[in-house]
Amino acid sequence: MVPSLVNLCAKEVVSDHSSSASWLNCVPRELYGSLLDAAFTNCRPLAVGELVQRWPERTLRVGGRRRAGQSPPNRLCVQALLLAVVRGLSDKRCALQALDLCGLQCEEGGVGDPMGGWSLTVALCTMAVQARAGAQRAHRKEGERERKRVLAMEREKDVVKRERGWGKRVGEEKEEPGEEGGPGEWVRNVQEGSDTGTGPREEERTTGVRRRMEMERKRMTGGKAVETEDPEPDCEVLVRVRADLFINARSWERVRMALGTAGPLKLQCRYLRVEELSVSSIGTLLDLLPSQGVLGVDIRYSCLGVAGLALLLPQLSTFSSLTSLRLHYCNLDVRRDLAGQEGALRDMSDGLGQLGQLRRLSLTALRLPGHLRMLLSSLSHPLEVLELPYLSLTPADLSYLSCSPHAATLQQLDLSENRLDESTLPSLRRLLSQASGGLLHLCLSGCGLNDGLLGALLPSLGCCRALRSLGLALNPLSLTGLLELVRTAIRLPSLKQLLYPNPLEDYQPGLPALPSSAQLLDWPLEEMMEVHEATSLRLENMLTESGRSDLLLTCDLLNYDKDMVD
Repeated sequence: MVPSLVNLCAKEVVSDHSSSASWLNCVPRELYGSLLDAAFTNCRPLAVGELVQRWPERTLRVGGRRRAGQSPPNRLCVQALLLAVVRGLSDKRCALQALDLCGLQCEEGGVGDPMGGWSLTVALCTMAVQARAGAQRAHRKEGERERKRVLAMEREKDVVKRERGWGKRVGEEKEEPGEEGGPGEWVRNVQEGSDTGTGPREEERTTGVRRRMEMERKRMTGGKAVETEDPEPDCEVLVRVRADLFINARSWERVRMALGTAGPLKLQCRYLRVEELSVSSIGTLLDLLPSQGVLGVDIRYSCLGVAGLALLLPQLSTFSSLTSLRLHYCNLDVRRDLAGQEGALRDMSDGLGQLGQLRRLSLTALRLPGHLRMLLSSLSHPLEVLELPYLSLTPADLSYLSCSPHAATLQQLDLSENRLDESTLPSLRRLLSQASGGLLHLCLSGCGLNDGLLGALLPSLGCCRALRSLGLALNPLSLTGLLELVRTAIRLPSLKQLLYPNPLEDYQPGLPALPSSAQLLDWPLEEMMEVHEATSLRLENMLTESGRSDLLLTCDLLNYDKDMVD
């Protein structure tokens, strides 16, 4: 895309930091956005900091969906942005009140050194804590200045009183020189330290600010010294920062401190992802988050158990906007017969039913065979996204799903690593028929589909005309079955990506007759490159002859996550 004249000029302006003093005071507010984009694009952290510290608008959004070919912001630029937000709290030129950083995070170590979600969360919490500490320091300084001002006024009043008292006593001495209590006796009382005369009080003879404050406290508390602490300042929220939070055991304490204390910066969450946290820690975190604005919760690698998840679901129901819940490897294995397990499952089902806005549910490796009806029947609205990999689904589960209200509304379905056979095939075909009108993404990787099962399933797949991506990696297909799959994919007008398996002919001899996905992943392929090149070339020729150059064919072993396979 050809850059506009404004973008070209903005690039030149931010490229020379030495000239920033000359243009920052005169640039119109309408150009701040273009200048900030240019500073991020060309990695100018100093320009980013100066622009954000003087930001003229009430809102600022950095991140979100990037354009094609646009690189994410550099780590140094993000750090400069956060530092400038803290500095802008005390800068009257900054009008910023709402900062949106949702989607700013990227994969660690990518091109251009972007900032990942874990690092960004720690940086945000550090920013909130620093802003709180700065507000406390400013409050203490203001209190100290106020105390000094009051003490100075008291000293001036005491001086005036002493001067007036001295003048009065001198007048009385002139009128009655022989009377007891004259100036001579008053002087002697002062010299002898007598308390019976009319000399100055003890606090009037004390010359230290701290000593006078202690004496005043003693007098107000009946002679007992009492240690007092300055009250915590009632911090007004100046800037609300909304972001996606990534929290694990290492960053948990920092996040708890940032969310649990009031300050001029208030963190708000759009999507929450937690890893390796206990049930109690996750519950505490959910209590600290604002109930408004949380759209999704992703819990991974945490030993919850069915009972623990049943305890967390009522807390999740307080988030009125929650549309997505993802549970990955949370140890909900119910294949073992445990006491109280059925009751905990019912509590879990009731908790899911309380999530009134839920549209996406992902249950990965939870091992819940035969319980799909109990989990999904309580939901108040049909789901649009359902991901059930490694769930050990039974024929009864698939039968319920194919007849449930969710079947007709599904846009994305993932049944990876659930073994499919002749008993589940009718339910799967009925499910695809129900979802054919709106299904956009389907993944059946590692399901044990051989040539016969896939051949029976292809007519149902051909009815899914809206399908955009199809994943069939790590299925034991021969070259003949693979070619039939590609012919069906070519006839799907909306399909843009097909993840296909290596044909069985590409593997070295000795592979079992019905290999599992783990065996297909670990079994060595033929060392002769001619075999693989011949398969790829044949598939490419099929695309060219059909005019489907827009369809991307990808082999599984190059794009399949090995950690997802048991």
